[in-house]
Amino acid sequence: MKSIYSVIKEEQNDSIAAEKIQKLMMDEVANMSEEEKRNSGYSEDALEAQVNAQVQSLISPWMRFFLTYDPAPALMKVKCPVLAINGEKDLQVPSKENLQAIEEALEAGGNRDYTVKELPGLNHLFQTAETGSPSEYAKINETISPVALELIGDWISEKAAKTENRQ
Repeated sequence: MKSIYSVIKEEQNDSIAAEKIQKLMMDEVANMSEEEKRNSGYSEDALEAQVNAQVQSLISPWMRFFLTYDPAPALMKVKCPVLAINGEKDLQVPSKENLQAIEEALEAGGNRDYTVKELPGLNHLFQTAETGSPSEYAKINETISPVALELIGDWISEKAAKTENRQ
């Protein structure tokens, strides 16, 4: 994905970007084991259509914006209480880097009422996970970890109580 994201960020020409991404994806499929192919829902018949659909999604204006957007300036303006959480096994948003960047931006903007926490063993969807892989999401029966729910609920209750006490 890092290679694909680099192409999206660096190659402005959609046709060239699409060709490069398609090659990266086809190379990845060629290097997959039979078990990985089975687990990914791989289908020889549908491969070209699946890859083309993914490529078009990846080079869309929204994805290009998403991959180049820097949230730090916006976070520096946030003055309300903030709860920033990431699952430790999140493979879509690396927790340590993300949480550190959020904390630095909030601090630089003068916000002193924030909580930043990495949740051990949880994936991007805050499910208890073995690997954190997106392919694992649908196989997990848990919608959201009780640990995450408790943290969120306690944080909201704490902030509400402080607001109530000030009034």
